[in-house]
Amino acid sequence: MGLKTYIVEDNATIRDNLIATLEELANIDAMGTAETENEAKAWLKDKDQSWDLAIVDLFLKQGSGLGVLEACRNRLAHQKVIVLSNYATVDIRKRCIQLGVDAVFDKSNEIDALVDYCVAQYELRGAAN
Repeated sequence: MGLKTYIVEDNATIRDNLIATLEELANIDAMGTAETENEAKAWLKDKDQSWDLAIVDLFLKQGSGLGVLEACRNRLAHQKVIVLSNYATVDIRKRCIQLGVDAVFDKSNEIDALVDYCVAQYELRGAAN
């Protein structure tokens, strides 16, 4: 079984391609998706212990990924939250780190790094079990 992953991304094409890529290359199992802040926060609250990885975009159909990140602050130690955004500026990266994010990746040029991160998390989880 792969990393139980929740994806918060409002662009269906990007979301579908991301899921396909990560399931094929990085051993993730997509547990669900959200397009809005409220939808994501409700799912994460309801499934608070059942996920390993959350991938969050910052700009959503409603609300912001920053609100989702805030809702993840009190997650379990093994649960990782990463940001995947077109706006991974220095200031955005700093803000995300302040909110307890484990990593930030730029959609336009850091997909390989995202895949590598997911593979490393999968391997760490396997080593811990």
